[in-house]
Amino acid sequence: MIVYSTPLTDRFRNLDVRDGVLLRGPAGWGEFSPFWDYSDAECVPWLRAAVEAATLPFPEPVRATAPVNATVPAVGPQRAAEIVAASGCATVKVKVAQAGQSLGDDLARVAAVRDALGPGGAIRVDANGAWTVEEAIDALPRLDRAADGLEYAEQPCASVPDLARVRRAVTVPIAADESIRRASDPHAVVRAEAADVIVLKVQPLGGVRACLALADELGLPITVSSALESSVGIAAGVALAAALPNTNAAGLSTVALLRHDVTSTPLLPVDGSLPVGRVVPDAVVAAPPEVERAWLDRLDRVAQLAGVDLREVLA
Repeated sequence: MIVYSTPLTDRFRNLDVRDGVLLRGPAGWGEFSPFWDYSDAECVPWLRAAVEAATLPFPEPVRATAPVNATVPAVGPQRAAEIVAASGCATVKVKVAQAGQSLGDDLARVAAVRDALGPGGAIRVDANGAWTVEEAIDALPRLDRAADGLEYAEQPCASVPDLARVRRAVTVPIAADESIRRASDPHAVVRAEAADVIVLKVQPLGGVRACLALADELGLPITVSSALESSVGIAAGVALAAALPNTNAAGLSTVALLRHDVTSTPLLPVDGSLPVGRVVPDAVVAAPPEVERAWLDRLDRVAQLAGVDLREVLA
């Protein structure tokens, strides 16, 4: 087991540092890195995903690479343009509705992304459930104009009923993220006709195989996305995206947000895509002792809840 910790290049999801645990098993390395606002019970699927990655081969891919989007945090217009220009991606996801910022900030960021991307690329926005229904209905048409057309808006509101209300009121397609990965019943989104696109994340949903089964059950277009993992965790996301018969550009180009990845060959896009394959953590920046203790204590607690004997998992 290795506990890693790294600062982020830009504040993201209200985080300045990302950390987690890497587990090595007979199939390779897996990652356990639930955000700290998740309870131990909510972390159980994250551990199952790490155990799956460490003990089982990835499913057979149907393509050798997965197209990905660049991710732009809630930064200023100039920084947003720099991120897009450096990414090499034809699709960009832009964070909006950041606490302490205005819709004007979002509009300026999205417009700068369009300028940097050019007329042919696709732009998505992600509000992480921060808007009310009224705010979303006001903001999305304006963001759509600033983007010269949005591909979709991810989780504009927190609840499934609110997503459904927004979807009926605007022409921008709606994607569901938190309403899938933090839901006791992810099928509620489909029953309520609350989304046009489903976002799947490997760790929160219990592994690549669980995500493949859920994608088949839900029957909507899929975007695979990251949970801001190191390249070890991103490799599992790429495996999922590459195993799906049809998928949108994946939100897996987030390793660039880490100042120090865990490998000397980080998963960064080349020509807008990431390759399928395992990652070996050969360049880990170790976490401070107090962070390591907190992660190992958390791992023990979650393993007990999950009924997982880590001695049997680790090589």
